Amino acid sequence: MTTVALILLDHAIALLSVIAWFAAGVTLLLRRARPALALLAVALLLTLARVASVAVLAGRGWWFVQEKVLLGLPMLVVAAVTATTIAGPRLLGSARGVGRPEKVDAAAVVALFTAAYAALAGFVVTFLIGYPLTLGTALITIAVVIAGVLLTVRVLAAPNAKTSNGDTDPDRPAVSRRRFLGVAGGVVVVGTAGAGAGSTLAAAEAVADEGGGAAPGPGSRAAVSVTDLRGPDTPAPGGVRREYVVTARKAAVRLESGRDIDAWTFDGTVPGPPITATQGDLVEVKLINHDIDGGVTLHWHGYDVPCGEDGAAGLTQDVVAPGGEFVYRFRADQAGTYWYHTHYASHVGVTRGLYGALVVKPREDTGELDLTLPVHTFDGIATITGGAEHLAPAGTAVRLRLINTDSDPHWFALAGTPFRVAAVDGRDLVQPGEISRTGLRLPAAGRYDVVFVMPETSVALKLDGHAATVWLRPQAGAPDGQASTIDTTGWSELDLLTYGAPAPVALRADAANRHFTMVLDRGLAMVDGSPTYARTVNGRGHPSIPDQLVTEGDIVRLTVVNRSLETHPWHLHGHTVLILSRDGKPVSGSPLWVDTFDVRPGQVWEVAFRASNPGIWMNHCHNLPHADQGMMLQLRYDGVTTPFGGMAGMDMPGHH
Repeated sequence: MTTVALILLDHAIALLSVIAWFAAGVTLLLRRARPALALLAVALLLTLARVASVAVLAGRGWWFVQEKVLLGLPMLVVAAVTATTIAGPRLLGSARGVGRPEKVDAAAVVALFTAAYAALAGFVVTFLIGYPLTLGTALITIAVVIAGVLLTVRVLAAPNAKTSNGDTDPDRPAVSRRRFLGVAGGVVVVGTAGAGAGSTLAAAEAVADEGGGAAPGPGSRAAVSVTDLRGPDTPAPGGVRREYVVTARKAAVRLESGRDIDAWTFDGTVPGPPITATQGDLVEVKLINHDIDGGVTLHWHGYDVPCGEDGAAGLTQDVVAPGGEFVYRFRADQAGTYWYHTHYASHVGVTRGLYGALVVKPREDTGELDLTLPVHTFDGIATITGGAEHLAPAGTAVRLRLINTDSDPHWFALAGTPFRVAAVDGRDLVQPGEISRTGLRLPAAGRYDVVFVMPETSVALKLDGHAATVWLRPQAGAPDGQASTIDTTGWSELDLLTYGAPAPVALRADAANRHFTMVLDRGLAMVDGSPTYARTVNGRGHPSIPDQLVTEGDIVRLTVVNRSLETHPWHLHGHTVLILSRDGKPVSGSPLWVDTFDVRPGQVWEVAFRASNPGIWMNHCHNLPHADQGMMLQLRYDGVTTPFGGMAGMDMPGHH
């Protein structure tokens, strides 16, 4: 069973146990002893099942069960044992009698409701707080459960309480208001202490995370601003300077599908103009903002530019406001498929069209038919741009550069020919084997280079299981042939971690001197100073998540855990990471260097990189609404500073 299946099973058992305990208490309150006894037995069985499910889930990682083991289960088990001890014998005795009991057994009812409150509290903590459990959360939760119990006692034992026939019940003991308020006041003190402990711990945790590495000493590194970390101004020997001017403006755009949309564009087109270079060239791009309210930047997704060229508004530069401009400059040393997009309020800007392709080709002319095919969703309809039909004579080498510019994954299927995935995220794979009848799941922001030799019949590229979106034909008018009838919906997914051939890498991950764990979840947290039900990293939302502090030359290991029920495509700026393992299984195929990797629900990924690009870098979920809702933090090199105010400046107010 997968980890996410275990998580869902545990959630289901927890919810059923809440229902069973409450049902037992309500049924007894209605003086129906036999049904109450049966429901008590069901509740006990579900509690035991919950213990078993948590025990199994613990084998997948402490992150998935921490709050359950330390708080939820102990509360529930203690309450369940107490309820069984108090209510069990009384229910057995009443069940042997005939008819309804003459009066409500208040002690038994309170015991059953206490177990119900404990079960509910543990369930709520998992959904509202998640990981990690803090002392403050534990104290507040216990206080709330006690308050619920006290309120139940007060209601059941209130003076002048009536029996079912309307008479006053003289056997119900009265609880004085003074005594009740006194105990309730103690609960408030406990809850307040919990809140204080939580805030104190939060303040203590707000310092930078050193990942277990040595803390830099005072003055160990000369301070340098991100504004000084800019790109070179000359190409490599043999390269040329390639200058572009890109203007961000609002425009009405007709998509290749024939639909008209009101878009935010670069140079009036969606996607924006392709930025291309040959390896070793100097790329210089002047960005002008004509009329995009709030502002824009350019981020070179997956390209390891110097930090000052990264385009992270509020972190590496000020946003380019309407009427403003900014010049980016970097050397195109790495050939491959990349893309660019705005990085200010990107969950809005990218969605509305502020993106384009960045392709750097090797100096050697490969003679391929080279097609760049970005996919983007407008108004709920995913579209591939780059032409619906292309001619490729039989025997032609073809390269399809697939770019996912959305926040969700897309499924590609190439029908009519065997093919190879030659590169992932712009980095070549080692000896990628030829495959067919295999689907490709492309993560948000990811890129695949698919290569094949054109057959004598037509080839179809299908998107998300739909009819062919892009056709390649050996000659004009060539029939669709077999490719049009192939059903791709049942194709298996290519597992890149087992694809290609192993090869040595120049990174010893076992020698990592810093290790950071990021547990991705949902929970109540502060995002930009406001409380919200956030997308969290280690229980926090930006900008409250501690920076990850590294020193140039460090080997850094990241453990990324997804406790949530949504996929999180994880993206670190300025660095390419080496995938080490997924769910404990090491990579067995080609070394896999990526800049974005999909962490699906319940998965645990281990990746590593060398800290060789000084700066302050965003480290975030590339489901852009998730990032806006809190799921982003900073990787900061010792000694690097920014004058731009930090990540809180990256988002427009009111878009959470």
